[in-house]
Amino acid sequence: MIKSVLRGCALAAAMSAVAFAAAKNPVVGGAAMFASKNIIENAVNSKDHTTLVAAVKAAGLVGTLEGKGPFTVFAPTNEAFAALPKGTVDTLLKPENKATLTKVLTCHVVAADAIAKTVAKMIKDDGGEHDIKTVGGCVLKAKENMGKITLTDENGGVSHVTIADVKQSNGVIHVVDKVLLPKM
Repeated sequence: MIKSVLRGCALAAAMSAVAFAAAKNPVVGGAAMFASKNIIENAVNSKDHTTLVAAVKAAGLVGTLEGKGPFTVFAPTNEAFAALPKGTVDTLLKPENKATLTKVLTCHVVAADAIAKTVAKMIKDDGGEHDIKTVGGCVLKAKENMGKITLTDENGGVSHVTIADVKQSNGVIHVVDKVLLPKM
């Protein structure tokens, strides 16, 4: 009797540990992401987002993304920035191009806490495609295929969410594999 109670307790403890591990945020760019930290506090630790962090600093958006939110950020990786035409990132980071850089970056930000399940439901409710309006005034077309969300920018560029639901104290980050560009 005591052995079966102990086995039951051990099983319950093991299941709790698994549930706790499953609720943990994904690792991004080799760094743990903490739901208790804001978007900037987490992003600076991701080795896959150094270009994004540099761009956010150059655009003067650090204070905003450290703010209360809620925000959803579609965060392009360094590889996504590197895939832009040669010289694009260097040009955007110049002080005289701050307005354009700000427009590009804010087309990756939504003024809501939109987890992937919510976005997928909106896509389904809208018949397979949902318009997402960004704080930069861009409209992204969200679609879902086999559990994966894609975003199409105003120029027809398609970005895939590669890591979803990285919870932050002021919103959520979804890692994407392409820079979303506004119509200029």
